[in-house]
Amino acid sequence: MTITEQAIVAKNPKKKSEDGIVVTDDFVAVIDGSTSKTTRRYSLFNSNGRYAMKLIASYIGKMKKDCSCHEFCLGVSHFLFKHYKKSEVDRLIEHPEERLTASVIIYSRLRREIWMVGDCQCLVNGTFYDNPKPYEQELAEQRAQIIKTSEKSHADFLREDTARQQIIPHMLQTMKNQNITYAVVDGFRIPEDKVRIITLDFTPWEIVLASDGYPFLCPTLEESEAKLAKQKETDPLNIGEFKATKAFMEGNNSFDDRSYIRFSV
Repeated sequence: MTITEQAIVAKNPKKKSEDGIVVTDDFVAVIDGSTSKTTRRYSLFNSNGRYAMKLIASYIGKMKKDCSCHEFCLGVSHFLFKHYKKSEVDRLIEHPEERLTASVIIYSRLRREIWMVGDCQCLVNGTFYDNPKPYEQELAEQRAQIIKTSEKSHADFLREDTARQQIIPHMLQTMKNQNITYAVVDGFRIPEDKVRIITLDFTPWEIVLASDGYPFLCPTLEESEAKLAKQKETDPLNIGEFKATKAFMEGNNSFDDRSYIRFSV
């Protein structure tokens, strides 16, 4: 595996990214820690999303080289589960929205497979693949309609996104289906039929793995960044051609943390 380029950029220049990249001799991975939507905290020094990302990165860094997707799903879930207190488990079964949560995309060198657990994306010789969460687009549409029919100015929403605040209860409700109708890494059993696996043959491939912080994934980092900059310039609220559940808030460089890695095999 030859790494061509990579980048991790936090959406808020004053905070650390909840995204991460792992590169070992046998695996390349992008991890997108989920921003917490509740008040429960698991680390004094990291947000829940960053803590989840760092734990998963640690696990991937120690995986045996012939690890299968099935073994990864079992192993990483067990590893994360150990970081919950026994007294918390019953509560977390009932309230998935309070769990440590992340989406992960991994390339296995030995198996020549890409595993997509949760909301992530990739390019394989220019062909685009994703694994979006159900309901996400519907919620983004709801938020867009709230903004479009509001008497508030767009500038007001960029300072305080009250439209996002209105859809948060719906987002929390959809998270009840976490690891039921869609897969994530959260310490509980991953439904492997919701994990997307892309198998490659032994011809040369150029691969891009990325988090969903790039609304338009391109074959190079420069192109992807240019598309993101154009989005910020033309539609900072993300309510037009590209709709999202959050905006380029005032003071931030993007609407989400983002990570990108391009390599050849």
